[in-house]
Parts: sequence; C-alpha cells; structure tokens
Amino acid sequence: MSQISEAVRVRVRAAANNKCGYCCSLQKYVLGVLEIEHIIPKAVGGSDDEENLWLACRLCNSYKGVQTHFKDPVTSRNVRLFNPRQQKWVKHFAWTDNGAYISGLTASGRATVLALQLNNPYAVTVRQAWISAGWHPPT
Repeated sequence: MSQISEAVRVRVRAAANNKCGYCCSLQKYVLGVLEIEHIIPKAVGGSDDEENLWLACRLCNSYKGVQTHFKDPVTSRNVRLFNPRQQKWVKHFAWTDNGAYISGLTASGRATVLALQLNNPYAVTVRQAWISAGWHPPT
C-alpha cells in the first residue's frame, strides 16, 4: 500500500501538468491514469518524498523499472537517467519526424531514450496518430 497522500498526488500531478515526464504523453490522450512514479525507485533507496515523485505513463514507468543509470551510446559512459523534476525536457530531448520520435540531445537524454525505450513501436504509432489529429507534439 502506498504511503503517498492524496494531497501530494494532486501537487505532483499539477507540477507535471498532467503529462508523462519522459515521453510527454498528455493524460487526456492516454488510456489509463498516469502513474505517480519514483524518480529514484524505492527498491534502490528512493523515498515517497514529494521531491522524488513525478508523473509517468504506464509504458515509461514499466520500462524504467528500478533503473537509475544507463549507458550513453555516444560516450559509452554509464550516466544518470533524466530527472523530470530537476531537469528541463527541452535541454535533453527533441522531437524528430514531426514529433513521432524523441531524440536525446545529451548523455542523460540519449541514455533515457534507450533505457525507457521512448521510441518503441507502440509509442511511435500512437504519436503518429496524435500528429494526424493535430494533438502532437506537445508544446
């Protein structure tokens, strides 16, 4: 059972603008409720403190699992994954192909794209449909 209060959940959801911190999927376009995720997973020492919580879609949260680091394909260094609470998305990622794909701009961004499989076939297919509907990419 989660120890995260409803008040904290509401504040996290508001701070995240009802958007996944990794793939930027908006709550109003995804099936299912965006999840409160632990930036540093509890399994590796993270806490339920508000500073360690953000929103993530089910797909991103499941791919992330207990990972905190991943290998950057450019530098071959093991780097910390993107932290949506402390870092700006636009400094670490960019939309390509009219918004269908996410490109990592930094070591952390590139590692996060791979670790969370941000360009998996399901995500890309859904983004292409959102683009056709004029809903994507988010601003």
